[in-house]
Amino acid sequence: MAELSGRKSTILNAVVVEYVAVAEPVASDHIVSKYDLGVRGATVRNELAEIADMGFLEQPHTSAGRVPSDKGYRYFVDHLMVVRAPGQSSRARLQSASEEQDTLSELLRDITKSLSRITRLLSVAATVKDADVLVQSVVLAAIGPGKTLLVMVLQNGQVENRLVESPPGTTLEHIGLANEALGALSGVSVRKASRAKTPAVDDPVLGKLLRSAFAVFRTTAREITRGHVYLEGEEYVIAEPEFRTDPSAMNSLIESLEDEETLHEAVLGDGITIGSENPVTRMQGLAIVRRQFYAGEHEAGSLAIVGPKRLRYPEAVSLLDFTAKAVSQALSRLAK
Repeated sequence: MAELSGRKSTILNAVVVEYVAVAEPVASDHIVSKYDLGVRGATVRNELAEIADMGFLEQPHTSAGRVPSDKGYRYFVDHLMVVRAPGQSSRARLQSASEEQDTLSELLRDITKSLSRITRLLSVAATVKDADVLVQSVVLAAIGPGKTLLVMVLQNGQVENRLVESPPGTTLEHIGLANEALGALSGVSVRKASRAKTPAVDDPVLGKLLRSAFAVFRTTAREITRGHVYLEGEEYVIAEPEFRTDPSAMNSLIESLEDEETLHEAVLGDGITIGSENPVTRMQGLAIVRRQFYAGEHEAGSLAIVGPKRLRYPEAVSLLDFTAKAVSQALSRLAK
């Protein structure tokens, strides 16, 4: 990608900042009046034309100002944006959301909700599809008449809780014997766990309890191998002018949000994908900023902020850097 001179870089930066703020093409007169460039409007117009010829800007209409192209946004992200730490209120809100939950699913639901409220954009969390992650422990606990809770802890810090129906006549001794059987699953991979067979026993009450517990366990293991996606803030991104005023763009956006499998693949990993850089055509009106989170040394998933290409990139990067670290710390706590 061609390098821009100092003045061209300043002008491109101004166009990106102004367009992100108001969603209207940026005219040369506006740049001259707001930015101290030390040159006249004619010079700025010439620079804008040259920057557009280089592919960094586009002109929606002949009489309109300029807007950033995908290439222009990419240059801004790679060379011009300045990332600062999130504000105190945002840090406090995200830190609180990461510390108050006891399972991965609850944690990610709260985190995505907080991120979407702060950014007024779509926030997504995706857990990795890892059939080889090991089961750390499985425990069945009595929580009331006819009800037990299956608690499954994975090596990557993920915790899954599921209700299990217990048959009439179930005693604490039955639950203890069931836990001995479930204990044999510790240390096996989720892939193998999803095919675990229910052990045969002579006691009819214990047999029913084991069949219920192992069925729930197998179902949970299969869900984990598929990975999960958590969405918050669809209403915010749908309300953005790029989609609200363009039926075709709106349809593409809705299709993207409804296709969980594609969205899962799109948000996993680290980095920023802008417009045409997205391999899925219907997602090329979007920008995706993502950061991975970990359980110890193991990748556990990614957090992402998704919006129009006219996205506040420095804020998104700053918030996700902070939040991914907070989630990683929380997963280390949950795994203990």
